[in-house]
Amino acid sequence: MNSSGPRLHPQALVDAGAEVGSGTRVWAFAHILPGARIGADCNICDHTFVEGGVTLGDRVTVKCGVYLWTGLTAEDDVFIGPAVGFSNDLRPRSRQHPAAYAPVRLRTGCSLGANATLLPVTVGRWALVGAGAVVTKDVPDFALVTGNPARIRGWVCRCARKLVFAAGAATCECGRRYRQVSPDCIEENGNPP
Repeated sequence: MNSSGPRLHPQALVDAGAEVGSGTRVWAFAHILPGARIGADCNICDHTFVEGGVTLGDRVTVKCGVYLWTGLTAEDDVFIGPAVGFSNDLRPRSRQHPAAYAPVRLRTGCSLGANATLLPVTVGRWALVGAGAVVTKDVPDFALVTGNPARIRGWVCRCARKLVFAAGAATCECGRRYRQVSPDCIEENGNPP
């Protein structure tokens, strides 16, 4: 972990009451509201908005043109590509606010491709959402989803390489092993932590 404080571009706006972790870089024209919590060693790129009630873990990357709304939680090592869109209100109307916003949860290591759109869902650990996908349902761990609506098109390793299963097992080029538990679920199989 980086022991220095956060690095804020002179044109970044970080409101009092926002928490920004050690070593995190916040670039020009990013705006972080009070009540937002951003972990250590994150990269918050230009033209981003982080609303209060958003929590980001450590080493999260938020690329340009992304707006994070109340109720979004991203665990460690999440990648959010350029112009990814999120929704936290299932029945939006102007000037009408729900009692509570619907949660979006991005589990450890998942990646969201450019211009993907996510309704209130959970994206599983190390899953990969393809560019332009419209995610309307939860995404399992290690799943590769694409399309509108997004559907499982395959499985990926932690290293993001596509896995090829034979007899319910796969070994990635990087050496990690996986087994297929069901058509909608795979798990790591004896890999070191």
